[in-house]
Amino acid sequence: MAVEETASFLDRVPDVYDRMCPSRGVLEHVTSRWGVLVLVALRERGYRFSELRRRVSGVSEKMLAQTLQTLERDGFVRREAHPVIPPRVDYSLTPLGSEAAEYVSALAHWVQDRMSAVQDAREEYDARPR
Repeated sequence: MAVEETASFLDRVPDVYDRMCPSRGVLEHVTSRWGVLVLVALRERGYRFSELRRRVSGVSEKMLAQTLQTLERDGFVRREAHPVIPPRVDYSLTPLGSEAAEYVSALAHWVQDRMSAVQDAREEYDARPR
């Protein structure tokens, strides 16, 4: 009796519409609120942790650390620790991160530029009788 082998996800073509596809997790990391803002900020230049926290207003230290760690694991962010006192850690984009940042930056800036149209649509929606 032959045993049927199940192809691993690495052997299959990624399909973001497949609920089991690992690309969904990466998509979630890149398009989360903090993921987008970190990528867009790092597209400007490299930052130290405290500088990046100030640049991405409203993010907690814990969320920023988690976001950076996740993006580093996915290959988008480079973390460089310098052996100095006090400790200094710099964050920058990898080539893969620069490519992702280009896409999410375009979306973030489009949203920013179209907020008046979004606000108008919200007001129209809210004024409809229910």
